[in-house]
Amino acid sequence: MWQTILLSGLGGVLGGNALPHFVRGITRERYPNLTGNGPLPNLVGGWAGLVVAVLLVHWSDPGRHPGWAFGSAAVGVLLMGLFHAGPGAFGRAEQPEASG
Repeated sequence: MWQTILLSGLGGVLGGNALPHFVRGITRERYPNLTGNGPLPNLVGGWAGLVVAVLLVHWSDPGRHPGWAFGSAAVGVLLMGLFHAGPGAFGRAEQPEASG
């Protein structure tokens, strides 16, 4: 059961991290990334992260403990989402809100 929880949680974290990079890549927007901030590095990095996330969840054998696998992956995605919504990996200066 611990293998299911650990691998599913890690898959959720990696998938949650890969999604914004992939989306920024396909929308041709710049976004901080280890391999470069342009759209192409983000697309490739996001795609690779999604592939690894799916493999980790597959290897976690979710059929044996489906509730634990889903819950652990969901918590991993939530944690990474909170991270991206907050400071992010490199931190970022607050953008002034547009008044109107």
